[in-house]
Amino acid sequence: MTPADTAQLIKKLAAAVGFDRCGIAKVEPIGRGEYLKEWLRQGHAGSMDYLHRNLNIRLDPAQILPKARSAIVVALNYKQSPPPVETDRDAPRGRVAMYAWGEDYHGVLRDKLRSLVDRLRAALPDPFETRICVDTAPIVERELAAAAGIGWIGKNTLVLHQDLGSYFFLGVIITTLESQLDEPAEDHCGSCTACLDACPTQAFPTPYQMDASRCISYLTIEHRGDISKPFQGMMKEWVFGCDVCQEVCPFNRHAPATTEPRFTAARTPPSLDVSEILGWTDDDHHGHVRGSALARATPEMLRRGCIPFPVARLNNCS
Repeated sequence: MTPADTAQLIKKLAAAVGFDRCGIAKVEPIGRGEYLKEWLRQGHAGSMDYLHRNLNIRLDPAQILPKARSAIVVALNYKQSPPPVETDRDAPRGRVAMYAWGEDYHGVLRDKLRSLVDRLRAALPDPFETRICVDTAPIVERELAAAAGIGWIGKNTLVLHQDLGSYFFLGVIITTLESQLDEPAEDHCGSCTACLDACPTQAFPTPYQMDASRCISYLTIEHRGDISKPFQGMMKEWVFGCDVCQEVCPFNRHAPATTEPRFTAARTPPSLDVSEILGWTDDDHHGHVRGSALARATPEMLRRGCIPFPVARLNNCS
């Protein structure tokens, strides 16, 4: 098969498995390597020390698999309808980012990527090697997604697609297969600054750059220490993650809803009763977060996320 034939087969099988987009990039040093090093040097990673480890692989994903020739990058939509507006002001609820409503995406993506590899092995006569990456390997998925034409890196540093928006997960297969490469997508952000203007904690010092140490998603999911009082007052009602910069993005207004049943069979409601969170035992916590991305937050972290709620409202529920 020619590289073009291989690429066509990969995309056909990716669609059959259920992925919404598939692109192919060359495995080479990422285009914004110097930016990443400077970003880390300035402390924008906050307490995410793991981002400093294996930096050589983050800068050059080819090091993750000897003789790697291409990176197959896929997108899987997780967008759902927004929840109804809460009207009971005596029962404050903490919001959960949409990506955590359904089954933990790590397992969903990994299963689909393994299925894609199995189908490729059955269809191609020659052996090849692969390394499946789902948000745990030391690679910068968004850089590969941009190079593969899945979308462009927007001003909020998320990958955006004109039709799919930004509510999608990324998965990567680093492989020794030789395939025809895709062209990077064109940037369509234009003069829009909706995401930058809406960020409650002003986590974007400039367009296309995030200070993760100020991001609500970082503060509620990644950060393990106390949340400083200035940020507590800015976090609004988010107790796990944040979708503000996505909610205001024009490309998400008409983006399609997910068709993946493992995401729509909700494991976690869009919002949690704050009074219940404050009273959760470890067993309660395990029962609520099992099988969900919400499991990344400990009971202490979720309770910590309730601090920004007005004291009077919490007292009414305790």
